[in-house]
Amino acid sequence: MRGIIGKKIGMTQTFDEEGRVSPVTVIQAGPCVVVQRKTAGRDGYEAVQLGLVEPRSPRKTTKALRGHFERAGLDPVKFVREFRLEGSEGEIETGQEVRVDVLRDVEKVDVTGVSKGKGFQGVVRRHGFSGGRATHGSMFHRAPGSVGQSADPSRVFAGTRMPGRMGGDRVTVRNLKVVRIIEDQNLLLVRGAVPGGRNGYLLIRASRANRRKAAGNA
Repeated sequence: MRGIIGKKIGMTQTFDEEGRVSPVTVIQAGPCVVVQRKTAGRDGYEAVQLGLVEPRSPRKTTKALRGHFERAGLDPVKFVREFRLEGSEGEIETGQEVRVDVLRDVEKVDVTGVSKGKGFQGVVRRHGFSGGRATHGSMFHRAPGSVGQSADPSRVFAGTRMPGRMGGDRVTVRNLKVVRIIEDQNLLLVRGAVPGGRNGYLLIRASRANRRKAAGNA
């Protein structure tokens, strides 16, 4: 399994052997616990359900989730996600701890998170429209302009770029280089930015290039 759940701590910078600076994001990757192991025979696909272990357990847990954790013999956790497995991984069992060392030999990762919400925004900020003139009596500054004709087609086409809610979307940033792994603290440092703000939940997976490379070596 080449995936783990984490939380974004923030950004900093590191220096390599030649003194070059690199912006990095610090991620608290794990520890996680295996809540459920899904198999092709029973569930139709191979996957493992991970839960992120946090210092404070959730205060409110629904009755259905409480029973789900009780069957696994685990304390409730707040954030649970599935990771698909390629092939059968019989050594993964319920209750097993997953730490950041699962990414020890991974060079690049794909990070998925929820982007920062910006609220309702106009077309200039949301889509990068240039807007109209700002001087000489212009009454057209940040408006979207014509969005549809009165005679034909007499409607606004679906997909027209308009003002609306911006951000708060599921975003995946691919092929981020793993700069450093601090195993005793479960910290993962990746080069560049990842979606979301501080303390946002993240899904970290080995990139497709890493998976193809591992399959070729096998």
